[in-house]
Amino acid sequence: MVNTKHDITSYENCDYQREIFNGNALYEALIRAKRNSSWKPQVQKFDMSYLLELATIQNSLKDGSFHFLQDNSFVATERGKTRVIVGEQVHDRLVKHSLCSEVLVPAVTKHLIYDNGASLKGKGTGFTRGRLLTHLRKYYMQNQSNEGYILLIDYSKFYDNIRHDDLMDMFKKYVKDNLAIRLLKMTVERARIDVSYMTDEEYANCINVLFNSLKYQDIDRSLLTGKKFMNKGLNIGDQISQIAGIMYPTPIDNYVKIVRSVKFYARYMDDSYAIHKSKEFLQDLLVEITEIANSIGITIHPNKTRICKLSDSWRFLQNQYSLTETGRVIVKINQKKMTKARRKLKKLAYILTVDEFANWYKSWIQNHYRIMSKQQRININKLFEEMKEKNYVHNNSGG
Repeated sequence: MVNTKHDITSYENCDYQREIFNGNALYEALIRAKRNSSWKPQVQKFDMSYLLELATIQNSLKDGSFHFLQDNSFVATERGKTRVIVGEQVHDRLVKHSLCSEVLVPAVTKHLIYDNGASLKGKGTGFTRGRLLTHLRKYYMQNQSNEGYILLIDYSKFYDNIRHDDLMDMFKKYVKDNLAIRLLKMTVERARIDVSYMTDEEYANCINVLFNSLKYQDIDRSLLTGKKFMNKGLNIGDQISQIAGIMYPTPIDNYVKIVRSVKFYARYMDDSYAIHKSKEFLQDLLVEITEIANSIGITIHPNKTRICKLSDSWRFLQNQYSLTETGRVIVKINQKKMTKARRKLKKLAYILTVDEFANWYKSWIQNHYRIMSKQQRININKLFEEMKEKNYVHNNSGG
């Protein structure tokens, strides 16, 4: 599985007063950039002369001659979503890790709402799911009832449609480091979309039209002549993209939390929710959110955005929830997720070593045990025992 989510928690021990080109900062960034990819030939080649490579990168950052190397793109499916992933060379990844750890993370995170839960220190999907449980319980305590509604919001093609001008304006509000701004400009410039295939009329309005990077892959490459570029879209898999995704909807977060005083609101990247006793309030809120979103190029997904009764069964971040009359929050794992786990279990049995297979299952079951029914636990454990035996035979038969 391709890891497109970068964990920013690894930056917590960094000295944020260092320059991006500081030797220690670059070395620590290299360690993070190699994580889970030390087996790759390009990483091993870099490692053979890493001190010389780091010194060269350091000097180029100092004298302004640094440039990014050629990247490559591929299509991958993760968490049920098919996306275009852009892979970068270790040379570029380590510089971006240093940029993020020394400048972007400390500059941006202090301006985010507490309930922004993606990829931040001490946060993640577990944090956001926990905040949802806290919000539901507090709502019940305040109202002594499960009568109320939740607005579930999903952004359509979120990364594909982040506007470069708006993004850079946001970064410049928080980031005062000149080298950081230069690297950010280089990053968004590399993410420009060649739309030479468009007519002049289409090109004039393309910034306001929903862009789909998957459909873009079907465009005849001979039509991409480099004559017209669209300044929006970020490369998923880029470290900077993750921080941009955390920051970009901040105007919406601040409007909901501060202007409309919605306490029970949280966001995990392009998924968010707001809880209120009035359905009409949430309907009005959605209109205002849509207006702000449109102003920065974010499109609210019409099919995945909805208002549900708290007492009904509804889904957020792959789990199903319901608030009962007694204040109990019922959480169930999505059945599609169970099906996917069973398929993956069968596949990994013939790929991983005995220890790796056991560790993968142990990690998975620990993360999902509490939200599974008794029968689901029995079934998945039974399948694991069956596949564990096949995994053992496979690894000891030279298969």
